Amino acid sequence: MRSLLLPFLYFILSGSLYAQTASASTTVSITLPVVTLMDIEPTGNIALNFTAPTEAGNALINPAPNTSKWINYTSAITAGGLTRRITASVNKMIDGVNIRVQAATASGAGGGTLGTPSGQVTLTMTPVTIISGIGGAYTGNGANNGHRLTFSVVPGNYGSIMPQSNNAINIIYTITE
Repeated sequence: MRSLLLPFLYFILSGSLYAQTASASTTVSITLPVVTLMDIEPTGNIALNFTAPTEAGNALINPAPNTSKWINYTSAITAGGLTRRITASVNKMIDGVNIRVQAATASGAGGGTLGTPSGQVTLTMTPVTIISGIGGAYTGNGANNGHRLTFSVVPGNYGSIMPQSNNAINIIYTITE
C-alpha cells in the first residue's frame, strides 16, 4: 500500500509544481457624449382666461392655475463642468398682467443630479432661472416625468389693463451652463 501511495503523491505534487497560468487583456474604448436636451410635454397650448366680475366694485376673477405641462431634460456634463440651469422668458408682455410659472421638484422615472426649482417667478422678456443645479441627469420622458410646471396669471397693475382676447404669448425655455 505504501508503494502505491508514494507514486500517487509524487504525481499530485509534480502537477501542482509545474502548473502554468496565462493572462490576456482586451481594451474597451468608451465614448460618453456631452448631452443637453430639454422639452415641454405634452405638446399643445394652454389657455388662461380672466373672468369678469358680476358685481360692480369687484376685481377680475383670476383663472385657475394650469398644471398640465412637464419639463423633461437629459444632461451629461464634462468632468469638472458647470451644472446647468433652465431659464424662461416671454416673447412679449401684456400691460397690467403678470404671467407666473413655478417648476415643482422633479418626480417620475429619472435619475442623477436633478435640478432644484427656483420657486414661483414672474416672467418677463429677460430670461429668469426656473431650475438650477442640473448635473448628469435625466428626468424620464413625457407627462408625469420631470418637473411639473404651474402657470398662473394675475393682474399686476389695474391701471394698465385693457380688454384683449386670444392674446398669444410664447414662453421660451433655455437650458444652459
